[in-house]
Amino acid sequence: MKKSYLLIAASAALCIASCKSKIEPEKPTAGDADFSNYIAIGNSLTSGFSDGTLYRSGQENSYPSMLAAQFQLAGGGEFKQPLLPGEAGWPIVPAAGYNPRRVMGYSTDCLGVKSLSPVFYALPIDTAGSSASIASQGPFNNQGVPGIRCIDYTLTGYGIFNPYSARFYTNPGSTKPLDQALLAKPTFFTMWLGSNDVLGYATSGGTGANGGVAIGDISPLSVFKASYEASVNALMALNAKGVLINIPDVTAIPYFTTVPIKGLVLTRQGQADSLNAAYGGLNGIHFNVGANYWVIADSSVTGNIRQIKEGEYVCLSIPQNNLKCLGWGSVVPIPDGYVLDMQEVNNVKSATTAFNLVIEDVATKNHLGYVDANAYLSSLQSGITWNGVSYNPTFVTGGAFSLDGVHLTPRGYALIANEILRVINTTYHSTLPMVDINSKNGVLFP
Repeated sequence: MKKSYLLIAASAALCIASCKSKIEPEKPTAGDADFSNYIAIGNSLTSGFSDGTLYRSGQENSYPSMLAAQFQLAGGGEFKQPLLPGEAGWPIVPAAGYNPRRVMGYSTDCLGVKSLSPVFYALPIDTAGSSASIASQGPFNNQGVPGIRCIDYTLTGYGIFNPYSARFYTNPGSTKPLDQALLAKPTFFTMWLGSNDVLGYATSGGTGANGGVAIGDISPLSVFKASYEASVNALMALNAKGVLINIPDVTAIPYFTTVPIKGLVLTRQGQADSLNAAYGGLNGIHFNVGANYWVIADSSVTGNIRQIKEGEYVCLSIPQNNLKCLGWGSVVPIPDGYVLDMQEVNNVKSATTAFNLVIEDVATKNHLGYVDANAYLSSLQSGITWNGVSYNPTFVTGGAFSLDGVHLTPRGYALIANEILRVINTTYHSTLPMVDINSKNGVLFP
């Protein structure tokens, strides 16, 4: 009897061993897509922009670069990026608003308090050669251009006015950005355009026009629609397949959610009494001991000042020392350029909704994949977990957003890459593996 059991056990073990040897991971396949020549069309989010600037390792960790690595497992070809030579960030022209990359470091504020916070990169500036044209090395697969709007994509000569496109576009002064994409003859593309058609207006505190074409305006819907449709139609004429990505709600990013609107903390009743006496109840302005709403400039009300309301935002760009030591938000109203008021918030949200309807409609009509980045990044508010690590939009510590409060960390870009891969697999019956998010960097601490 014992022998029989031993024989049965041995046979079972042999069978299991035999079965195990035949189990293999599913091989990545392209399905109905052709990844042999993939290009990425977009703005700073596509380029790998992070921490307030563009730098080499940021580009190397762009979401298109991550996608290309997965595509190469299923017939994808070479993926060329217009890489910068250094890590400091480029261009660096502080007077024009171009600063070095932000990193975590120690700084001392106007009160003499030393703390760990975002500071500008202080290592040797390694930007030599960054402005030289590298167009002869193209065409490039990553065509992400920081600052570009959807309405710029069909604008002849745009490339010469943007330092990022000027360095890798062929004949930037006489061609359209769309021409550069077509030059690459893609078989597959991702297109994430449109954020800058609302973002500049929002980050400048709504000081631009709603429906204008200047930098800092919300783009006109008719111009947006015409440019978006023309761009996709031109790509479809090449028989390319691809994915369109919509516009996230920019008011949900750390740039607008980090500075609390009830950030004026009074510790003594005498402070509250003095401020109440000074304002005399103008426009309902009132202070108590504890957290109070900031005082802001508003030309639409009596006296041009009031307290900020729920649903309005203070921009991350506001000088913190002015809040701490110069009385901004208490005895000095916060200037309009640092505040997004209710009407401006509504303008941003309405435009985002309208633009996203255009993007979704174009995707549907052309049978393209559609990534709802708006919904996906909204889900980040409650946290997204990957292999035991949680990500959320909290500034510095959330893991997803970089130190400029607008763009993503490599881990944040990996989150987006995986959502795009999910849509590609569903739309084109591909079996591409996901990116290992936790293998990428988040915000680095000294």
